[in-house]
Amino acid sequence: MSFSTESDLSGTIARLFVYPIKSCAGIEVQEALVTETGLDLDRAWMVVDPKGQFITQREQPRMALIRPQLKSEEMVLRAPGMLALHVGIDVVEEPMSVTVWRDTVAAWDMGAVAAQWFTDFLGTPCRLVRFDPEVKRLSSMDWTGGVEAPNQFADGFPVLVASQASIDLLNERLAAAGHAPVGIERFRPNVVLAGVEAHDEDRVDQVRIEAADGEVHLQHVKPCARCPIPDIDPSTAQSSPEVGDALRGYRQDKRLDGAITFGMNAIVVEGAGRMLRVGQRMAADLRFD
Repeated sequence: MSFSTESDLSGTIARLFVYPIKSCAGIEVQEALVTETGLDLDRAWMVVDPKGQFITQREQPRMALIRPQLKSEEMVLRAPGMLALHVGIDVVEEPMSVTVWRDTVAAWDMGAVAAQWFTDFLGTPCRLVRFDPEVKRLSSMDWTGGVEAPNQFADGFPVLVASQASIDLLNERLAAAGHAPVGIERFRPNVVLAGVEAHDEDRVDQVRIEAADGEVHLQHVKPCARCPIPDIDPSTAQSSPEVGDALRGYRQDKRLDGAITFGMNAIVVEGAGRMLRVGQRMAADLRFD
């Protein structure tokens, strides 16, 4: 069956990102396997304190400087002033209970060596944990329309979609205020769309993407409310208020009681097991709520 672009919007996938460790640097990829919990290995690991409470750039901006690299059987972590840490992708040690937002779930501790590496770099006791694939952590069904959409250690939903036009518009506003442009990496999207207008991702119901053996369907379910993380420069871990200030001028979202939003949270409704690739065609219809 040929892919139909007869929709309100059409475009392509411009960029793809995977974030293996929650709140650490992402990896830009040319292709990614779609699973029911999002892109393969996205937010599969998380940093926690000794009590199992999750830690993010909100408390530890230096996490932005931890850069993972995925190889066939291991993840290699690098950070300034640190020797590389090699973590087996399919190797875990002890079970551990962890908390991410309001969810407390079973996970797997990655051991003392990884714990010491993160403790040394972040300057506070912490451990690295792996999501337990036997656990089913569901996205909020208040937003999914009752659909059971599992995710791993993402804040709340499996996939975050944004557009190149949206970051271009923000950079126009930053330039007008005398500030330097920023990269879309600050907003930690998984899928970046090209060929659509700024913030069209806010206004679509479902994105259909042409894959080699069928289609991938991403249902947009909730605007992504923004915390201070986009104010953190991922190359330096330094925070300054320009991005947040610019967004407050035009991105207050009535759907979230005036919260500042950028990008749309999405769930996978079709296509688990298929590959997303940069350059694939996409189409979507506008929704009118």
